[in-house]
Amino acid sequence: MHKFTFEEIYNQNKQRIHYHIHQLNIHDPHREFYVEGLTALWHAYKTYEPDKGPMATYFNSIIRYRLIDRIRKQSLEQTQMKRYLSDYPRVSDGSNHSYHTALKDLLLDTPELCAKLKSLLTENQWNWLDYAIIRDMPHKAIAEKENTTVDAVKGWAREVRRKLSSAEIRKLLRQEFE
Repeated sequence: MHKFTFEEIYNQNKQRIHYHIHQLNIHDPHREFYVEGLTALWHAYKTYEPDKGPMATYFNSIIRYRLIDRIRKQSLEQTQMKRYLSDYPRVSDGSNHSYHTALKDLLLDTPELCAKLKSLLTENQWNWLDYAIIRDMPHKAIAEKENTTVDAVKGWAREVRRKLSSAEIRKLLRQEFE
């Protein structure tokens, strides 16, 4: 029996990937699902055992279920992010530490969000956010570093909290993760 190369298998079965993407009603502008299907095709090619059944049936099931797994994974990630964003404003109503931790994680994970926030805050407000939230410095240490009073630093903190709870920032956060 002739052993096919992956290139031959790919040329014979690339439409199979498109078929499953279409059947599952997947919108794939960045071809992420196509690449996932291609990876599944390669995996199926490597693990196919002729005595277990027809190659086409095996390819169909591997590709289809890999695409379904990818949909589930993306859906779960979106659900978790929406839950995180909806809980985010409420985290501050009792525990400053958990609010700071959530904000710190969010800022460290998304540099583009940092850049957008930096453009919306004054230099002193950004410095407070950087020192107090990201670097976990106390107000007294920030005041010494910035050569100002603790009360001034607390004022920056109040303004940052006010701006972070504004509708504009909430909209920015939702746009960032939807």
